[in-house]
Amino acid sequence: MNLIEIYQRLVEHFGRQGWWPAETEFEVIVGAILTQASSWKNVEVAIKNLKAENLLSPEALLKANEEKLQRVIRSVGYYNAKARKLKTFIEFLYENYDGDLEKLFDQNIEKLRSELLSIWGIGQETADSIILYAANKPSFVIDAYTARIMSRLGLAREDTSYYDLKKLFELQLPEDLELYKEFHALLVELGKNYCKTKPLCDKCPIRDTCEEWKDSLKKK
Repeated sequence: MNLIEIYQRLVEHFGRQGWWPAETEFEVIVGAILTQASSWKNVEVAIKNLKAENLLSPEALLKANEEKLQRVIRSVGYYNAKARKLKTFIEFLYENYDGDLEKLFDQNIEKLRSELLSIWGIGQETADSIILYAANKPSFVIDAYTARIMSRLGLAREDTSYYDLKKLFELQLPEDLELYKEFHALLVELGKNYCKTKPLCDKCPIRDTCEEWKDSLKKK
């Protein structure tokens, strides 16, 4: 079964996800930074707090006191580092693009990705999340769920690099923005609900394609 067939099976099972859950492009960026090593439930609390404090805009975050910002986003964990990451991104945005996200996003994917990765606190997954969901450009996101699923399906090794996994998807799939968004979201759903650290294979909608599941049957 190829990636498109897997995607179709996941859509049939979970339905369309409509990711990223955010009202603005800037909210996507803040969420992408805050969700590092944190559950989305905790990020939602922090986003709600930022909105309540009128801090969910580039200008407001630029002016915000860092200690206050730490208190507001406390729910996400590592809040000291994440407050600094948010401030570092905002400072970069103002120093280079006058605080204008459209100016940042008005460049090709390769240049945009390189710039995002140059900012302290933004790694490959965060950069690709920003490109895909905020800039609305097709750059496939790889997260821990996706890496685990691809390894268990036998489509990649456990030690396959982020970049190689990303290229696996981008070479096999049409370069389609909505497809990239939906597929990433569906893989997250699969990872959260079935392909956990201790997998629930009997309920998995694509178990018949999974090498790890087939191996487990042989051992019974």
